[in-house]
Amino acid sequence: MARFHPLQVAAVDRLTDDSVALTLAVPPALREDYRHAPGQHLALRRTVDGTEVRRTYSICSPAPAPDGDGPRTLRVGVRLVEGGAFSTYALKEIAVGDELDVMAPAGRFTLEPAPGLYAAVVGGSGITPVLSMATTLLAREPRARFCLVRSDRTTASTMFLEEVADLKDRFPERFQLVTALSREEQQAGLPTGRLDEERLSGLLPALLPVEAVAGWFLCGPLGLVQSAERALRGLAVSRARIHEEIFHVDDGTAAGPSAAAPAHSAVTARLDGRSGTWPVQDGESLLETVLRNRADAPYACKGGVCGTCRAFLVSGEVRMDRNFALEPEETDAGYVLACQSHPVTEAVELDFDR
Repeated sequence: MARFHPLQVAAVDRLTDDSVALTLAVPPALREDYRHAPGQHLALRRTVDGTEVRRTYSICSPAPAPDGDGPRTLRVGVRLVEGGAFSTYALKEIAVGDELDVMAPAGRFTLEPAPGLYAAVVGGSGITPVLSMATTLLAREPRARFCLVRSDRTTASTMFLEEVADLKDRFPERFQLVTALSREEQQAGLPTGRLDEERLSGLLPALLPVEAVAGWFLCGPLGLVQSAERALRGLAVSRARIHEEIFHVDDGTAAGPSAAAPAHSAVTARLDGRSGTWPVQDGESLLETVLRNRADAPYACKGGVCGTCRAFLVSGEVRMDRNFALEPEETDAGYVLACQSHPVTEAVELDFDR
């Protein structure tokens, strides 16, 4: 649960003017702790002016084989966010030899290698987890194919350009790449412009047999992911075959349906085998209540995006402000995001261990 370890920075590679890749060395004693599935992410933390800052970054390096040793290194991509407390630090200050506090891998936006055809639609830094998925899948499963549709502003702003080109060279018969640029003309390929629902509805069936794709992986800004999902649903793709991870959600995103909050409420939370009950202060999320009493409660983004604070709702009722991390089957099964949940009943019980 929410355990951090200091890992040394082994390499800092400039990808574009506004992004870097950080390689973290994993000591032998921690390699099992950092074993990860393709598509998972890491939470990194630092303290700024006395305030703890956590940010989540997807692992772009291949996942270790289940029957092999854990990873010797982990690589993440960081894109500069204007005013970003961690991304500015990563691009301007982090150097080889520095130590970073890194949480064990987490996340359910994953692809376990299996035979079949898989596809992804990504935008910008959304390539990061999908790069790990595609690399791991193609290297480990010879009967698998992968189609990547990626959208970027310009060639110069495209993260992991060389790594994706290497996949084309290594697996020319099993890896298909289609690139769309929104602000630059290409000599070949798609015309300039954004990948909206209309374009994707026509493009995807022309690229591959949509109905034969075992899993669709959508990752990037909210607008692109929503457009891709609507296009796929319009092409009769079942929601169960569509997997999403959102990057860059604007603060103005509408909240979920409102519900009256009780005058007094309390949350009981089970965490790492221990339970406690605490009163919820006015306006607090359930995660904030738990954190006041249990500093080891798991979280990273606090924005409803990463899913690190997922908990099972044992009893009571909650209202989630927004949810960009849990799949419909997870919410149907009773899981909530503690960072976005507020009590609707006087008593709420959460289980972070399930």
